[in-house]
Amino acid sequence: MSLAEVRNLPLREKLQILEAIWEDLGARVDQMELSPADRTLLDSRIERVRNGETKIHDWDAVKHSLGRQ
Repeated sequence: MSLAEVRNLPLREKLQILEAIWEDLGARVDQMELSPADRTLLDSRIERVRNGETKIHDWDAVKHSLGRQ
């Protein structure tokens, strides 16, 4: 499926594809290497969550809110 075809899909189908990709990436996370810039960015974001500067949103809640749009 091309990117153009994905862009034309309904939101629900896009979310299903996104979930499948995310699950696949999660299964391969141990094989991935982060660049120093990516590591710095992730460390910064983790620190912001720990300090209470930002919060993490539950994926199921996000999906639910997107489904109502």
